[in-house]
Amino acid sequence: MTITIDNSTAPAVDEEHLLAALDHYWNQEWTDGLPVVPVTESYLAEFLAVVDRDPNEILFTITHLNRHMTVRLAAINAAMAGCKPEYFPVVIAAWEGIAKEPHPRRGIWQSTTGTAPFLVVNGPVREELEINSRGNIFGSGFRANATIGRAIRLGCINVFGLHPHKLDQATQGTPAKYTSVIGENEEQSPWPPLHTEFGYEATDNVVTTFVIRSVIHIEARHSMEPEQLALDFVDTICRTGALIHEYTSALLVLVPEHAELFANAGWSKDDLRNFVFEHATRRRSALAAVGKDALSHKSRWRLPAAHPDAMPDTASGTDDPDNVRLLSHPTSVQIMVAGANNAGVSAVVEVFTLNPPREIPCSTSKIGG
Repeated sequence: MTITIDNSTAPAVDEEHLLAALDHYWNQEWTDGLPVVPVTESYLAEFLAVVDRDPNEILFTITHLNRHMTVRLAAINAAMAGCKPEYFPVVIAAWEGIAKEPHPRRGIWQSTTGTAPFLVVNGPVREELEINSRGNIFGSGFRANATIGRAIRLGCINVFGLHPHKLDQATQGTPAKYTSVIGENEEQSPWPPLHTEFGYEATDNVVTTFVIRSVIHIEARHSMEPEQLALDFVDTICRTGALIHEYTSALLVLVPEHAELFANAGWSKDDLRNFVFEHATRRRSALAAVGKDALSHKSRWRLPAAHPDAMPDTASGTDDPDNVRLLSHPTSVQIMVAGANNAGVSAVVEVFTLNPPREIPCSTSKIGG
């Protein structure tokens, strides 16, 4: 393969000073391991100009660290991440959504679990900013998706000090720690978009924030039966390796093909959600086989019944104690449509669940609102 580099139309760059700036940012530990965009006051002003906010306004605080994300600091990290100034209102809304989530305030971003923020964008802003929703949604290639999520990660590092091997103690982590932003493919969805379920109008621009652990793809090109497809999702949600607490949560990201299969069979989102809830169970013997058949008195995390800190789970007090329910409520499962309409490949996004759980494992913020 031959690559020809044509610099005839490229702006003049002082290579020596640029490389020195990149090295300076790296040496100051202001990066996520990748090069960042050096920020000047004049460039920063372009970001602050697109929002009517006091630069010193606090968007989010991690109390136990006594550190605060301000509008100015959010803008600096958005610029460093490679955002365009017009992306900045989405970044602001993301931080405001994160501020409503109790997980980060409790230190989950420092946890050995290796969680990461995950953003879903709805509304006309997806098209305006070219936020990808229609193919390779969890992959590379789209500036808005890549840099908006990266702005959050750089903020975690530079403002809150969440450096790997330091305050971030993730045992293995996840690629989502670089960036994780998708848009909903509203145009090819047979159902109302995600944000309308939280009281917004379809025309509103909204960011929904989750704390996630992993994304698992579901290959299901073999069936036209909605029950069979739904059970494929259930099996992934209920895998024992994902069970930390008494209950789990999930975001189902359906490709248009799978969403249409359900819709053509007359299923609504609530029909799918309720089906998953009713079938998301494991036999106690299966949990005992992996040492997750009881709960800790202290944390309510799963552990063996023989453990000295063990207590019975909620299912133990029901009429069928051997059938253990793994979701606390139907709304522990959220549903959206994203991806290309070219194959039966959807995803289960494993959402980190509070203990005791919240019914809806996410928070929302209106962009520019």
